[in-house]
Amino acid sequence: MPRRTAPDDGQPRLATIRDVARHAGVSVATVSRILSGTYPSAPSTRAKVMRAVRELDYVANAHARGLAGVRPKSVAIVVNSVISPHYAHVAQGVQEEAAREGRLCIVGTTGGDPERELATIGLMRQEQAEAVILVGNIVADDAHRERMASIARALARAGSQLVLCGRPPLGPDVPAIVVEYDNTAGAHAITSHLLSVGHRRILFLGRRTGYTTPDSRIAGYRAALTTHRVPHDPGLEVDGTMERGEGHRMMRERLDRGPRDFTAIFAANDLIAAGARDALRERGLRIPDDISMVGFDDLPPAADIDLTTVQVPHEDLGRTAVRLALNSETPGTAQHVLLGTHIVTRTSVHHRPGP
Repeated sequence: MPRRTAPDDGQPRLATIRDVARHAGVSVATVSRILSGTYPSAPSTRAKVMRAVRELDYVANAHARGLAGVRPKSVAIVVNSVISPHYAHVAQGVQEEAAREGRLCIVGTTGGDPERELATIGLMRQEQAEAVILVGNIVADDAHRERMASIARALARAGSQLVLCGRPPLGPDVPAIVVEYDNTAGAHAITSHLLSVGHRRILFLGRRTGYTTPDSRIAGYRAALTTHRVPHDPGLEVDGTMERGEGHRMMRERLDRGPRDFTAIFAANDLIAAGARDALRERGLRIPDDISMVGFDDLPPAADIDLTTVQVPHEDLGRTAVRLALNSETPGTAQHVLLGTHIVTRTSVHHRPGP
Protein backbone atom coordinates (compact mmCIF):
# COMPACT_ATOMS: atom_id res chain seq x y z
CA MET A 1 0.00 0.00 0.00
CA PRO A 2 1.20 3.57 -0.64
CA ARG A 3 2.51 5.20 2.54
CA ARG A 4 -0.04 7.29 4.36
CA THR A 5 1.19 10.64 5.59
CA ALA A 6 -0.40 12.51 8.50
CA PRO A 7 -1.96 15.87 7.54
CA ASP A 8 -2.91 18.58 9.99
CA ASP A 9 -6.19 16.88 10.98
CA GLY A 10 -4.30 13.80 12.16
CA GLN A 11 -5.96 11.46 9.64
CA PRO A 12 -3.61 9.35 7.48
CA ARG A 13 -3.65 9.88 3.72
CA LEU A 14 -1.91 8.56 0.63
CA ALA A 15 1.22 10.30 -0.59
CA THR A 16 0.55 12.65 -3.51
CA ILE A 17 2.65 13.86 -6.40
CA ARG A 18 3.05 17.16 -4.49
CA ASP A 19 4.55 15.24 -1.58
CA VAL A 20 7.01 13.60 -3.95
CA ALA A 21 7.98 16.96 -5.45
CA ARG A 22 8.46 18.52 -2.01
CA HIS A 23 10.50 15.55 -0.80
CA ALA A 24 12.75 15.63 -3.89
CA GLY A 25 13.07 19.40 -3.95
CA VAL A 26 11.74 19.76 -7.51
CA SER A 27 8.55 21.00 -9.16
CA VAL A 28 5.39 18.95 -9.58
CA ALA A 29 5.78 19.28 -13.36
CA THR A 30 9.26 17.73 -13.17
CA VAL A 31 7.96 14.75 -11.17
CA SER A 32 5.11 14.26 -13.64
CA ARG A 33 7.44 14.31 -16.64
CA ILE A 34 9.91 11.90 -15.08
CA LEU A 35 7.21 9.41 -14.04
CA SER A 36 5.51 9.54 -17.44
CA GLY A 37 8.79 9.31 -19.35
CA THR A 38 7.68 12.12 -21.66
CA TYR A 39 10.55 14.53 -21.08
CA PRO A 40 14.35 14.16 -20.80
CA SER A 41 15.81 14.88 -17.35
CA ALA A 42 19.22 14.99 -15.71
CA PRO A 43 20.22 11.65 -14.15
CA SER A 44 20.69 13.31 -10.75
CA THR A 45 17.19 14.83 -10.88
CA ARG A 46 15.63 11.55 -11.91
CA ALA A 47 17.50 9.77 -9.10
CA LYS A 48 16.16 12.25 -6.51
CA VAL A 49 12.59 11.85 -7.76
CA MET A 50 12.71 8.05 -7.85
CA ARG A 51 14.23 7.99 -4.35
CA ALA A 52 11.36 10.14 -3.10
CA VAL A 53 8.85 7.82 -4.81
CA ARG A 54 10.36 4.82 -3.02
CA GLU A 55 10.62 6.50 0.36
CA LEU A 56 7.03 7.77 0.24
CA ASP A 57 5.78 4.55 -1.40
CA TYR A 58 4.00 6.74 -3.95
CA VAL A 59 1.64 5.15 -6.51
CA ALA A 60 0.40 7.29 -9.41
CA ASN A 61 -3.34 7.78 -9.56
CA ALA A 62 -4.51 5.76 -12.56
CA HIS A 63 -7.57 7.94 -13.20
CA ALA A 64 -5.51 11.11 -13.18
CA ARG A 65 -2.98 9.54 -15.53
CA GLY A 66 -5.82 8.56 -17.85
CA LEU A 67 -7.17 12.10 -17.91
CA ALA A 68 -3.70 13.30 -18.78
CA GLY A 69 -3.55 10.87 -21.69
CA VAL A 70 -0.84 8.75 -20.06
CA ARG A 71 -1.71 5.06 -19.84
CA PRO A 72 0.49 1.98 -19.71
CA LYS A 73 0.33 0.04 -22.95
CA SER A 74 -1.59 -3.20 -22.54
CA VAL A 75 -3.27 -6.15 -24.18
CA ALA A 76 -6.38 -7.82 -22.77
CA ILE A 77 -7.44 -11.45 -22.76
CA VAL A 78 -11.03 -12.49 -22.04
CA VAL A 79 -11.65 -16.13 -21.06
CA ASN A 80 -14.45 -18.22 -19.59
CA SER A 81 -12.38 -19.32 -16.59
CA VAL A 82 -8.87 -19.00 -15.19
CA ILE A 83 -8.88 -22.45 -13.54
CA SER A 84 -9.47 -24.42 -16.74
CA PRO A 85 -6.12 -25.76 -18.04
CA HIS A 86 -7.08 -24.82 -21.61
CA TYR A 87 -7.67 -21.14 -20.83
CA ALA A 88 -4.78 -20.95 -18.35
CA HIS A 89 -2.24 -22.14 -20.92
CA VAL A 90 -3.50 -19.78 -23.63
CA ALA A 91 -3.40 -16.90 -21.12
CA GLN A 92 0.16 -17.85 -20.20
CA GLY A 93 1.18 -17.52 -23.84
CA VAL A 94 -0.53 -14.12 -24.06
CA GLN A 95 1.21 -12.92 -20.89
CA GLU A 96 4.65 -14.09 -22.05
CA GLU A 97 4.39 -12.41 -25.44
CA ALA A 98 2.87 -9.24 -23.96
CA ALA A 99 5.80 -8.97 -21.56
CA ARG A 100 8.24 -9.53 -24.42
CA GLU A 101 6.55 -6.66 -26.28
CA GLY A 102 6.71 -4.41 -23.22
CA ARG A 103 2.95 -4.53 -22.54
CA LEU A 104 0.93 -5.25 -19.45
CA CYS A 105 -1.61 -8.07 -19.65
CA ILE A 106 -5.17 -7.54 -18.39
CA VAL A 107 -7.24 -10.69 -17.77
CA GLY A 108 -11.04 -10.78 -17.65
CA THR A 109 -13.32 -13.77 -17.00
CA THR A 110 -16.89 -14.33 -18.12
CA GLY A 111 -18.01 -17.69 -16.76
CA GLY A 112 -19.30 -18.39 -20.26
CA ASP A 113 -21.95 -15.66 -19.95
CA PRO A 114 -22.29 -13.71 -23.26
CA GLU A 115 -23.52 -10.59 -21.45
CA ARG A 116 -20.55 -10.63 -19.09
CA GLU A 117 -18.30 -11.03 -22.11
CA LEU A 118 -19.79 -7.88 -23.65
CA ALA A 119 -19.37 -5.98 -20.38
CA THR A 120 -15.76 -7.16 -20.05
CA ILE A 121 -14.94 -6.10 -23.60
CA GLY A 122 -16.42 -2.70 -22.80
CA LEU A 123 -14.14 -2.42 -19.77
CA MET A 124 -11.11 -3.34 -21.88
CA ARG A 125 -12.07 -0.60 -24.35
CA GLN A 126 -12.17 1.92 -21.50
CA GLU A 127 -8.68 0.76 -20.49
CA GLN A 128 -7.57 1.45 -24.09
CA ALA A 129 -6.05 -2.01 -24.53
CA GLU A 130 -4.20 -2.25 -27.83
CA ALA A 131 -5.68 -5.70 -28.42
CA VAL A 132 -8.68 -7.54 -26.98
CA ILE A 133 -8.19 -11.31 -27.28
CA LEU A 134 -11.31 -13.47 -26.90
CA VAL A 135 -10.64 -17.12 -26.16
CA GLY A 136 -12.87 -20.14 -26.16
CA ASN A 137 -15.81 -22.10 -27.35
CA ILE A 138 -18.98 -20.20 -28.32
CA VAL A 139 -22.30 -20.65 -30.10
CA ALA A 140 -21.50 -19.24 -33.54
CA ASP A 141 -24.96 -18.13 -34.67
CA ASP A 142 -25.82 -15.10 -36.81
CA ALA A 143 -26.53 -12.92 -33.79
CA HIS A 144 -23.10 -13.69 -32.33
CA ARG A 145 -21.34 -12.96 -35.62
CA GLU A 146 -23.13 -9.63 -36.01
CA ARG A 147 -22.30 -8.62 -32.46
CA MET A 148 -18.62 -9.56 -32.81
CA ALA A 149 -18.36 -7.77 -36.17
CA SER A 150 -19.73 -4.60 -34.57
CA ILE A 151 -17.22 -4.91 -31.69
CA ALA A 152 -14.33 -5.49 -34.11
CA ARG A 153 -15.18 -2.32 -36.04
CA ALA A 154 -15.61 -0.26 -32.87
CA LEU A 155 -12.23 -1.42 -31.56
CA ALA A 156 -10.59 -0.67 -34.91
CA ARG A 157 -11.99 2.88 -34.87
CA ALA A 158 -10.46 3.31 -31.41
CA GLY A 159 -7.07 2.09 -32.61
CA SER A 160 -7.40 -1.32 -30.98
CA GLN A 161 -7.59 -4.83 -32.45
CA LEU A 162 -10.03 -7.70 -31.87
CA VAL A 163 -8.41 -11.14 -31.86
CA LEU A 164 -10.50 -14.32 -31.86
CA CYS A 165 -8.43 -17.13 -30.39
CA GLY A 166 -9.80 -20.60 -31.09
CA ARG A 167 -12.96 -19.08 -32.57
CA PRO A 168 -14.18 -19.10 -36.18
CA PRO A 169 -13.65 -16.16 -38.59
CA LEU A 170 -16.27 -13.43 -38.94
CA GLY A 171 -15.74 -12.74 -42.64
CA PRO A 172 -13.21 -11.00 -44.90
CA ASP A 173 -14.73 -7.54 -44.37
CA VAL A 174 -14.48 -7.63 -40.56
CA PRO A 175 -11.26 -6.19 -39.05
CA ALA A 176 -10.54 -9.11 -36.74
CA ILE A 177 -7.56 -11.44 -36.41
CA VAL A 178 -8.38 -15.14 -36.03
CA VAL A 179 -5.87 -17.59 -34.55
CA GLU A 180 -7.13 -21.17 -34.55
CA TYR A 181 -5.80 -24.69 -34.32
CA ASP A 182 -7.05 -27.44 -36.60
CA ASN A 183 -9.67 -29.18 -34.45
CA THR A 184 -11.14 -31.17 -37.31
CA ALA A 185 -7.80 -32.50 -38.59
CA GLY A 186 -6.74 -33.43 -35.06
CA ALA A 187 -9.98 -35.33 -34.44
CA HIS A 188 -9.66 -37.06 -37.81
CA ALA A 189 -6.10 -38.13 -36.96
CA ILE A 190 -6.88 -39.50 -33.49
CA THR A 191 -9.97 -41.37 -34.72
CA SER A 192 -7.91 -42.81 -37.58
CA HIS A 193 -5.36 -43.94 -35.02
CA LEU A 194 -8.02 -46.01 -33.27
CA LEU A 195 -9.35 -47.36 -36.56
CA SER A 196 -5.86 -48.32 -37.72
CA VAL A 197 -5.37 -50.63 -34.74
CA GLY A 198 -8.62 -52.47 -35.33
CA HIS A 199 -11.34 -50.55 -33.46
CA ARG A 200 -14.61 -50.17 -35.36
CA ARG A 201 -17.03 -49.25 -32.56
CA ILE A 202 -15.74 -45.97 -31.15
CA LEU A 203 -17.81 -44.11 -28.57
CA PHE A 204 -17.61 -40.29 -28.82
CA LEU A 205 -18.10 -38.51 -25.49
CA GLY A 206 -18.86 -34.79 -25.49
CA ARG A 207 -21.11 -33.97 -28.44
CA ARG A 208 -22.60 -30.50 -28.01
CA THR A 209 -24.40 -29.38 -31.14
CA GLY A 210 -24.05 -25.71 -32.02
CA TYR A 211 -20.80 -25.14 -30.10
CA THR A 212 -17.76 -24.53 -32.25
CA THR A 213 -15.15 -26.72 -30.55
CA PRO A 214 -17.13 -29.96 -30.07
CA ASP A 215 -18.77 -29.48 -33.48
CA SER A 216 -15.41 -29.37 -35.24
CA ARG A 217 -14.07 -32.34 -33.26
CA ILE A 218 -17.06 -34.53 -33.98
CA ALA A 219 -16.83 -33.52 -37.65
CA GLY A 220 -13.28 -34.92 -37.70
CA TYR A 221 -14.46 -38.10 -35.97
CA ARG A 222 -17.21 -38.66 -38.53
CA ALA A 223 -14.90 -37.84 -41.45
CA ALA A 224 -12.42 -40.48 -40.27
CA LEU A 225 -15.17 -43.10 -40.14
CA THR A 226 -16.04 -42.23 -43.74
CA THR A 227 -12.39 -42.36 -44.80
CA HIS A 228 -12.02 -45.85 -43.33
CA ARG A 229 -15.40 -47.00 -44.67
CA VAL A 230 -16.82 -47.61 -41.21
CA PRO A 231 -20.57 -46.97 -40.87
CA HIS A 232 -21.50 -43.95 -38.77
CA ASP A 233 -23.72 -44.85 -35.81
CA PRO A 234 -25.32 -41.80 -34.13
CA GLY A 235 -25.97 -44.04 -31.13
CA LEU A 236 -22.25 -43.94 -30.39
CA GLU A 237 -22.29 -40.18 -29.84
CA VAL A 238 -23.06 -38.96 -26.30
CA ASP A 239 -24.06 -35.39 -25.41
CA GLY A 240 -22.24 -33.53 -22.66
CA THR A 241 -20.07 -30.55 -21.76
CA MET A 242 -16.28 -30.54 -21.53
CA GLU A 243 -15.85 -31.09 -17.81
CA ARG A 244 -14.45 -33.96 -15.78
CA GLY A 245 -17.70 -34.51 -13.91
CA GLU A 246 -19.55 -34.70 -17.23
CA GLY A 247 -17.12 -37.38 -18.43
CA HIS A 248 -17.96 -39.46 -15.38
CA ARG A 249 -21.70 -38.92 -15.87
CA MET A 250 -21.70 -39.74 -19.59
CA MET A 251 -19.66 -42.89 -19.08
CA ARG A 252 -21.68 -44.10 -16.09
CA GLU A 253 -25.00 -43.57 -17.86
CA ARG A 254 -23.74 -45.29 -20.98
CA LEU A 255 -22.59 -48.34 -19.01
CA ASP A 256 -25.98 -48.45 -17.23
CA ARG A 257 -27.70 -48.97 -20.59
CA GLY A 258 -26.60 -52.58 -20.86
CA PRO A 259 -23.90 -54.61 -22.61
CA ARG A 260 -21.04 -52.62 -24.06
CA ASP A 261 -21.31 -52.08 -27.82
CA PHE A 262 -17.99 -50.24 -28.21
CA THR A 263 -14.33 -51.15 -27.85
CA ALA A 264 -12.79 -47.68 -27.75
CA ILE A 265 -13.65 -44.17 -26.54
CA PHE A 266 -12.83 -40.81 -28.09
CA ALA A 267 -13.28 -38.20 -25.34
CA ALA A 268 -13.77 -34.69 -26.74
CA ASN A 269 -11.13 -33.43 -24.30
CA ASP A 270 -8.78 -34.80 -21.65
CA LEU A 271 -10.97 -33.74 -18.73
CA ILE A 272 -13.84 -35.82 -20.12
CA ALA A 273 -11.41 -38.71 -20.55
CA ALA A 274 -10.33 -38.48 -16.91
CA GLY A 275 -13.92 -38.50 -15.69
CA ALA A 276 -14.82 -41.40 -17.97
CA ARG A 277 -11.79 -43.33 -16.70
CA ASP A 278 -13.04 -42.90 -13.12
CA ALA A 279 -16.44 -44.34 -14.08
CA LEU A 280 -14.82 -47.29 -15.88
CA ARG A 281 -12.64 -48.09 -12.88
CA GLU A 282 -15.70 -48.06 -10.62
CA ARG A 283 -17.11 -50.86 -12.80
CA GLY A 284 -13.87 -52.82 -12.73
CA LEU A 285 -12.95 -51.99 -16.32
CA ARG A 286 -9.33 -51.26 -17.19
CA ILE A 287 -7.71 -49.01 -19.77
CA PRO A 288 -6.42 -50.21 -22.19
CA ASP A 289 -6.93 -53.90 -21.31
CA ASP A 290 -10.73 -53.78 -21.53
CA ILE A 291 -11.33 -50.50 -23.38
CA SER A 292 -9.03 -48.20 -25.33
CA MET A 293 -9.36 -44.45 -24.86
CA VAL A 294 -8.06 -41.26 -26.49
CA GLY A 295 -8.56 -37.59 -25.66
CA PHE A 296 -7.86 -34.12 -27.02
CA ASP A 297 -5.72 -31.16 -25.78
CA ASP A 298 -2.73 -32.83 -24.05
CA LEU A 299 -3.28 -30.84 -20.88
CA PRO A 300 -3.49 -32.07 -17.27
CA PRO A 301 -4.51 -34.79 -16.54
CA ALA A 302 -3.47 -36.45 -19.86
CA ALA A 303 0.10 -37.34 -18.91
CA ASP A 304 -0.94 -38.42 -15.40
CA ILE A 305 -3.31 -41.07 -16.76
CA ASP A 306 -1.08 -42.10 -19.71
CA LEU A 307 -3.68 -40.91 -22.21
CA THR A 308 -3.04 -40.96 -25.93
CA THR A 309 -4.33 -37.60 -27.09
CA VAL A 310 -4.10 -34.71 -29.55
CA GLN A 311 -1.66 -32.01 -28.56
CA VAL A 312 -2.96 -28.46 -29.05
CA PRO A 313 -0.44 -25.57 -29.14
CA HIS A 314 -2.22 -23.61 -26.40
CA GLU A 315 0.58 -21.26 -25.39
CA ASP A 316 1.55 -20.69 -29.01
CA LEU A 317 -2.05 -19.64 -29.67
CA GLY A 318 -1.68 -16.89 -27.09
CA ARG A 319 1.75 -15.82 -28.28
CA THR A 320 0.63 -15.71 -31.91
CA ALA A 321 -2.47 -13.68 -31.01
CA VAL A 322 -0.38 -10.98 -29.34
CA ARG A 323 2.33 -10.98 -32.00
CA LEU A 324 -0.16 -10.52 -34.85
CA ALA A 325 -2.19 -7.87 -33.02
CA LEU A 326 0.83 -5.70 -32.20
CA ASN A 327 2.97 -6.24 -35.28
CA SER A 328 0.52 -6.55 -38.14
CA GLU A 329 1.70 -4.99 -41.40
CA THR A 330 -1.94 -4.29 -42.27
CA PRO A 331 -3.71 -3.28 -39.03
CA GLY A 332 -7.47 -3.10 -39.16
CA THR A 333 -7.83 -5.93 -41.71
CA ALA A 334 -9.03 -9.51 -41.37
CA GLN A 335 -6.30 -12.10 -40.84
CA HIS A 336 -6.59 -15.86 -40.28
CA VAL A 337 -3.88 -18.17 -38.94
CA LEU A 338 -4.43 -21.92 -38.53
CA LEU A 339 -1.99 -23.77 -36.25
CA GLY A 340 -1.46 -27.52 -36.50
CA THR A 341 -1.96 -30.32 -33.97
CA HIS A 342 -0.35 -33.73 -33.55
CA ILE A 343 -0.95 -37.00 -31.74
CA VAL A 344 0.89 -37.81 -28.51
CA THR A 345 1.00 -41.60 -28.12
CA ARG A 346 0.89 -43.07 -24.62
CA THR A 347 -0.42 -46.38 -23.22
CA SER A 348 -4.21 -45.96 -23.32
CA VAL A 349 -4.74 -47.74 -26.67
CA HIS A 350 -4.40 -51.46 -27.38
CA HIS A 351 -4.42 -53.14 -30.76
CA ARG A 352 -7.70 -54.96 -31.32
CA PRO A 353 -7.44 -58.19 -33.32
CA GLY A 354 -9.71 -58.49 -36.31
CA PRO A 355 -12.93 -60.55 -36.15
